[in-house]
Amino acid sequence: MGRSVPGSHRRGGRTRGPSVTATAFLLIAELTANAALHGRVRGRAARLALTLTPTTLRIEVTDARGERPPVPPTPAADVHGESGRGLLLVASLADAWGCEPYPPGGKTVWAECARRATLRTSPGSSSGPGTTSASR
Repeated sequence: MGRSVPGSHRRGGRTRGPSVTATAFLLIAELTANAALHGRVRGRAARLALTLTPTTLRIEVTDARGERPPVPPTPAADVHGESGRGLLLVASLADAWGCEPYPPGGKTVWAECARRATLRTSPGSSSGPGTTSASR
């Protein structure tokens, strides 16, 4: 039996590139790490919301620091530094991303991934829309 490569799917003898799932994991990790590092206020929790539609996965991370919007990434980030390239990663992985105010004083940073067409193994298999949320 062959080994699978992380971040890829093997169906019908063909290997595809990174999955939407792997991309979503990376985006969730980066956005939640940014909220913990830059958006934390003692006594207030961050919120992660995932919205799945037939065409898109939307990831939203809400924190309490509305006065600290994310700084748009620049390719001239310090390549030798230990941090500062997270939003560059988000911008390169997401199909769209942005930041919106979250009243009364927070912000929501969001990223969207288009769901790529997948090969179906049986007729009628599909994913329906759904939303899930978690707070920490």
